[in-house]
Amino acid sequence: MASLRDIKKKIESTKKTSQITKAMNMVSASKLRKVEKQFKAFQPIKDQIKQILEHVISSNPETTHPLLESREIKRIGYILVTSDRGLAGPYNSQILKYFENLINNDNHDFVIGTIGYKAYSFCKRKKYPLLNKESINSRDDIKFIDFQAMSRAFIKLYLEREVDKIVIVYSDYINTISQVAKDVVLLPITDLIKDKVMVSEYIFEPSAEEVINQLLPIYLENTLYGIILDAKTAEHASRMTAMKSATDNANEIIHKQNLIYNRARQAQITIELTDIIGGANAVN
Repeated sequence: MASLRDIKKKIESTKKTSQITKAMNMVSASKLRKVEKQFKAFQPIKDQIKQILEHVISSNPETTHPLLESREIKRIGYILVTSDRGLAGPYNSQILKYFENLINNDNHDFVIGTIGYKAYSFCKRKKYPLLNKESINSRDDIKFIDFQAMSRAFIKLYLEREVDKIVIVYSDYINTISQVAKDVVLLPITDLIKDKVMVSEYIFEPSAEEVINQLLPIYLENTLYGIILDAKTAEHASRMTAMKSATDNANEIIHKQNLIYNRARQAQITIELTDIIGGANAVN
């Protein structure tokens, strides 16, 4: 049985751990509120760009674009989104397991672009073909510039027919206790309503084709940005939940160790009292 000193040391160390996890839980909760607000505020912007693009395409049904046309799939480009750090519960492992099952069930050749150090180190360890030569950080303060080079590199690969499909794999935020790994096809663009009813007339300058050429990359980058905001929201929610569970577990351990400590101390006091009483009786 552990000594009273060992039990007390374990209680003190567990208390320090619970203080750290509680602080991390509060930090994650604060970051979650911030990025969730940012994610919700961005949705109308993305929807408005999509609506304008649908109206432009609907007004010119004969207009075609390589980014809108499906073709035979020979090679797939994946964008894998994880976090830079751990301590986020099952967040990273869930995404990586989902992604591995996805490529194992698909016989096509592929290339991967990673966002987040965990994704980069996973692909390096598995020796998967990577588009980026170094890790692209998934920082909390998300900026377009962080992944703009990757999105443009993938668009270029698609236009040059080096990849025939681009899929992003990430964790979708549902609520604070539920995040689901999923994959979304970025290219070819298939979620635009090409026969949308026009609500207004457009005058194009210089031409409808030029407007579409400018709008499609913007729409893709905005879609990707919205997905990464969604993934970052899921990350903070998962980390907050994980730190809350860790704090609860630490408190439970402290409670159990306090019971063990009190029982051991009571037993020691009882033994000491018995020795004192026995000694007094022997003297008398």
